[in-house]
Amino acid sequence: MTKYILVAGGAGYIGSHAVRKLKLEGYTPVVFDNLSTGHIQSVEEEIFFEGDVRNESDLDLVFSSYKIDAVMHFCANSLVGESMEKPELYFDNNVMGGLQLLKSMLKHNVKYIIFSSTCATYGEPEIVPITEKEKQLPTNPYGESKLMFEKMLKWFDICHGFKSVCLRYFNASGADDEGVIGEDHNPESHLIPIVFQVANGQRDYISVFGADYPTPDGTCVRDYIHVYDLAKAHILALKYLFAGNDSDAFNLGSGDGYSVHEIIANVEKQVGHPIGKKMTDRRAGDPAVLIGSSEKIREKLGWEPSYNLENIIKTANKWHSTNPDGYV
Repeated sequence: MTKYILVAGGAGYIGSHAVRKLKLEGYTPVVFDNLSTGHIQSVEEEIFFEGDVRNESDLDLVFSSYKIDAVMHFCANSLVGESMEKPELYFDNNVMGGLQLLKSMLKHNVKYIIFSSTCATYGEPEIVPITEKEKQLPTNPYGESKLMFEKMLKWFDICHGFKSVCLRYFNASGADDEGVIGEDHNPESHLIPIVFQVANGQRDYISVFGADYPTPDGTCVRDYIHVYDLAKAHILALKYLFAGNDSDAFNLGSGDGYSVHEIIANVEKQVGHPIGKKMTDRRAGDPAVLIGSSEKIREKLGWEPSYNLENIIKTANKWHSTNPDGYV
C-alpha cells in the first residue's frame, strides 16, 4: 500500500533530493513549498501544493487531499548571517511555522515527523567531533530557532505521542550525479557553489570571512555531507519510525573537517585553474570548527555516507558547469 510522505519545503535544495530518494524507495512524496527559495523545476513531475507552512488553510488543503503517513520538514530560513540581522524572520518562519505544522498534523492525526535540524544548535562545541551528547548552546538565531523546534517535538511526543527524528546536518553539499537537480540559492550563501561561481566567471572573487580562527590555516573548518547522503538518512529515519521506535536525534557528519582554503583548493583542482579570493572580516555568529560524529546514526540506523569530498566537488562541478544560472 502506498505511503504518502508530505515533504514540507520539498522544492528546496535538500528537500528536492529527498523527494527523488523517496520515489526510488517506493514512497509517494507530496511536495509543499511556498517557492520563496525553492524551485518548481526541481519537482515539476511531483504532486505539488504551493503554500506557506505558517498558513493553516494551506496545510489543511494538503492533509485533506491525501492520507499523509508522515512528514519530512525542510521549511526554514537558514542563513546564519541574515539571522543575526533579522532574528524576527527566523523565529516567525522556523518556530511559528513549525508550530503551525505540528498543530495541523495533530488536527489530521499524523504523528510521524523527520525534522531537518542543524549542527548550529551546538554553537561553539567544547569537544570535536561533536556527538549528540554535546551541550546545545546556539550562537545565532538560526541555530536557536532550530533548537526551539527540537524542544517542541519533545513535548509533542510527551503530550501527544508524536514520534520524531531530528537530523542535525553539518554542511549539505554536492548535487545530483546526473546534474538534473542541484544547489541554486538567490543570493547564494554556501561556500562550494560560490567558489564555482567564481570558477565560472560569474564573480570576480570569493570573500573569505576571517583568517584568524584557531584552525590550522586560520579559516573556518566545516564537515561536508553530500545532499544524497542526507536524503538517504531521511529514508532510514522514516523506516525507523514506521518500525515503532522511539523519538531520537542524530548528527549527520562525516567526522572530517575542511577549511575554507582547502575547499577552494579542491575546486581549483577540479576546474584546473586558480580561483580569486579576498580576505575579509569574520561574520558574526560563525563558530571556528564544526565537525560531527556520525557514530550514533551508523550504529542505530545503519547509515553510511557514500560520497567523499572529491565526489562532492565533482557532482557540484557537473551541476554548476551545465547549469551556471541555476534553474531557469
